[in-house]
Amino acid sequence: MTTPATTTPDVTEGRDGPGPARESAIAPRRVGGPRRWWDWVLAADPGLGQLQAGWRTLVAMVTGLATGYGMSVALDMPAMLGMMAGGMMGLMSAFAIAENTWQRLTRAILWMPLPFSAALPLAAWLHQYRVLELSIMVVALAVTFFLARFGTLALLGGMLLFNAFMVGMMANVPLNLCDEMFLVALVSSAAVLLTRLALCYPMPREDLLRTQRAFVVEARRVADAATDALDPDADHEVAVKRMRRSLRRLNVTTVTIDGRLAQPEVAADPDTAELLHRHLFDAELALKGIGQCVQQLTRLQAPAHLREAMVVGLVIARDTPLGRADALRPAAQLIQQQATAVLEAPETGAEEAEAAALARRVGHLLDTLADSLAHWLDLGRNAPTARAKVPFQPTVALEQNRPAGTGAVARRVIAAQDEKGWRRAIPYLRAPVHAGLAAAIVCPITDAINPQRFYWGLVGVMITLFGTNTTQERLRKFGHRMAGTIVGAVIGVLLLRLIGPGHIYWTLLVIVAGLTFGSWGMQRQYAYWVAGLVTALVQLYGLSTPYTGMETLLSERLLDNGLGILIATACAALVFPVSSRKIAQEAERGYVSALEHLVSQVAERWQDPAAPVRLRGAARGVDAALYQVRGVARPLVRMPIGVRGRGAENRLALLAAATGHARSLAAAADIDIDLAPELGRRVERITSTFVASLHALDHRFATGEPGGTWVRVSPLIRELEGVLRAPAGPRADRLHVALRELAALDEALAGYADDRGLTVTTASAEPEPAAEPAPAARPGAAGHSAATLDRRTQAALAAWLAHTRHDSGPGAKQVPVPSGTAAGAPAAQQAAAAAPAPAAGSRTRAASSGARTASPARTGTVSGSLHCPEHPGGCEAWITVVSDRGKRRAGVRAVGGRYRITGLEPGGYTVIASGSAHAPTARFVAVDPSRGDIHHDIELKPARP
Repeated sequence: MTTPATTTPDVTEGRDGPGPARESAIAPRRVGGPRRWWDWVLAADPGLGQLQAGWRTLVAMVTGLATGYGMSVALDMPAMLGMMAGGMMGLMSAFAIAENTWQRLTRAILWMPLPFSAALPLAAWLHQYRVLELSIMVVALAVTFFLARFGTLALLGGMLLFNAFMVGMMANVPLNLCDEMFLVALVSSAAVLLTRLALCYPMPREDLLRTQRAFVVEARRVADAATDALDPDADHEVAVKRMRRSLRRLNVTTVTIDGRLAQPEVAADPDTAELLHRHLFDAELALKGIGQCVQQLTRLQAPAHLREAMVVGLVIARDTPLGRADALRPAAQLIQQQATAVLEAPETGAEEAEAAALARRVGHLLDTLADSLAHWLDLGRNAPTARAKVPFQPTVALEQNRPAGTGAVARRVIAAQDEKGWRRAIPYLRAPVHAGLAAAIVCPITDAINPQRFYWGLVGVMITLFGTNTTQERLRKFGHRMAGTIVGAVIGVLLLRLIGPGHIYWTLLVIVAGLTFGSWGMQRQYAYWVAGLVTALVQLYGLSTPYTGMETLLSERLLDNGLGILIATACAALVFPVSSRKIAQEAERGYVSALEHLVSQVAERWQDPAAPVRLRGAARGVDAALYQVRGVARPLVRMPIGVRGRGAENRLALLAAATGHARSLAAAADIDIDLAPELGRRVERITSTFVASLHALDHRFATGEPGGTWVRVSPLIRELEGVLRAPAGPRADRLHVALRELAALDEALAGYADDRGLTVTTASAEPEPAAEPAPAARPGAAGHSAATLDRRTQAALAAWLAHTRHDSGPGAKQVPVPSGTAAGAPAAQQAAAAAPAPAAGSRTRAASSGARTASPARTGTVSGSLHCPEHPGGCEAWITVVSDRGKRRAGVRAVGGRYRITGLEPGGYTVIASGSAHAPTARFVAVDPSRGDIHHDIELKPARP
């Protein structure tokens, strides 16, 4: 799924039925393309937001320092003053301005010199009035936090006012040079703007495509981890943990994509954004289901041929080119055929039957994944053929390119406080009062420690109150600040002594490199930013401080920073506090509210199919609410499960399970149905009872009062399933899945409500009514017809068989594929005639069986060439080998169109060749070392016909 963009040979269909044929559905360049060595970077940093922050810092700092130095020479002023003014413009531009349109970027950067230069003369004049200078610094810090409530420009202005006082005090700026400093700041800002527009131009659409590429990379990881988990000799526990990590990262990436779709200039229009959201949601859900099935399969004894078919199918799915997403169907068909044969065999035991049912489920999910990816990639280049029922509406907020955490919850808590009289001003004054009071306490203490560096304590106050909302977060930031300062001090001192005095260019290089590294790492761990910052500052301190006194200076910095953080934390906890318990309750209340919205949307969707509802969007809102709950519940120090309290862990596990059921419910329930009146009343009772229980849970969080009742509706849902008389088909299957997921959601939340002190009861049953007619489909609303899907499957199988029918080596034959599914396709018939597919479990392995007993100590070699009409000189590809036990060997890269696989024990193997410009091709090879090495040439089908 990560090979280059190719054309999709089938018809692209809209949401409400088949749409017009497209000439091609090409994967966007940022999403497609061959496997790249830096894909792991993209997966760890979806959208490359962290790398962009580091690159912005590098560009802005180099530009600001160079412009400041050049202006100092032109204006005949001290170079240090010019570089400080230019460097401040570059640093603030990189650190505080990340707009995604050039208009907003220009406005913010050109605004910076004004507040900075307005405060600089006052800072220069205050040198002779020490007490007044300290007092103004305290007020400036409080004003910065007050202005933060009024938007980006106001916050930027407040930060530059405070920085102007710091620069004026640190550099002892003369009053008569303030005009020149203004010119330096203005020219430096203009230069930074030009270089950022030239080298860091905002491209939100490209960022979205890179994030989608990160989704594809994580999807490959899920398939790869699932393949490892099926290895009979693997450590299944380790493999399952790896797969779970991949699924968690996949979820973070998809939620991030939803947040990016809400940003300006990202999606072409709301309809396209909604369709992108829908298809990506379904693709993630399919991958999640595959992971769950494989996890259950690791606990069962699956037949060897079924395990082999699943491994081959997952490898093919992993290596299928993006633009040929429909080619996933042969892999799905292969798995389904083997699973069906196991289920139909009379000697199949209970455990084997369970394994076969799970394998067949994996095959169905691969089909779903193929559909979702094909539509999703088509939207990367083309406008949708059918409009979305409801345009996209944002449900996910991002903070630093990640799903929002405690900030949104704390703002809701503050906004919900019902204050009277003068206390109504508390929400506006809380942060400024905390900052001003903490600064007033810190300043005299740090001034007594080192009068020249007293501002270090103020920096500790500022960084503590920015971006934190609970005491745990502030203490965690204290730990990161201390650790980062120590690491940065050690690295900085070593580099300082290595460079030595007088090497200004090397010193500037380390300063810029340290700030660049810190900006890159800030969104990962705050300690990374501190380490890079302190490394840079040590070089700056070395220009004016003897090397022998550097350790003392850095110890004072560590002490001042620590005092500022601890005092600010104490002020926030004691003065107009926002209770951490209230924030935690509000986070869980927001989660309950998101679930209530989803259940209400499901009820409305079933009662009125024309209603403007977004079930997947509502489920994504549940995802975002879960991130907020996790952010609040994050412990200060992670301890082993046996040491820390189990209550919070159990609640988070219940909410995580409920979120998974909510996603499945949203996808399955999005169908048009006509229920008979009696069945409609049953559904209405179920959903109204469910919502009433959620209201009781919400009341518990809102008031803190004990009591309340959770009424379990899962028995009513099972009764409803029993009286439904729907003909078999995709719609009936989805309806039953939706009901089962609703029942599972109810059970998970009943356990959560019980943990939260609610009384859990069961809804009373209703008398069974007479048999009702099946829910009727509304015209055109059932999605793809069965006939259309069958034709698409036949076409895909025919294409796959056509490019796998040639066997050029001894002992080679085709991988068994479902026979009869491509009836009417000449290519498929010819391929089937050339190599008929054997029944599952009966693949002819006489050669391999004999080889096993002939020479067990010897190993064989398979070698050959790869070629296709487009590459007469040989093709580049990866070769994957799967044994008949389902064990995958390490991949081999074909170089110059040649490959060689050594060390194969006697037996049967499936050889899968997949290149950056070819769809996967699978062949069966029997290895018998007594007959010599096997020469097996493989003809690949070009990705672009």
